[in-house]
Amino acid sequence: MSIPENLKYTADHEWISMEGDIATVGITNHAQEELTDIVFVELPELGLECKAEDSIAVVESVKAASDIYAPLTGSVVAANAELEGDPALVNTDPHGKGWIFKMKVKDLSDVDALMDATAYSALIGG
Repeated sequence: MSIPENLKYTADHEWISMEGDIATVGITNHAQEELTDIVFVELPELGLECKAEDSIAVVESVKAASDIYAPLTGSVVAANAELEGDPALVNTDPHGKGWIFKMKVKDLSDVDALMDATAYSALIGG
């Protein structure tokens, strides 16, 4: 699976899709391949105020549990309830139906500090 060009990325392997001041966040295909079979996703609470790099969710696989970090400062406005019944969506559609949460971004200029697809590809050795 290629790295989507229209997304932004963090060094912690989260992807970010922006629509106005709302960021949709999930883990990258690379991250889900490293984790293998996702068996549980602990979603963040709605309304949770967070700073960039705060741990706000957890993805558990058969191998390990991994924290999911807020890529930006803001507040959680949605969580993907579909993952409660079907956490494997993170494996089967990591950049689509496998999104984890949405957040209202406090400062849109922070988005510019995130990696583009080329930088993320270099990070993972692609």
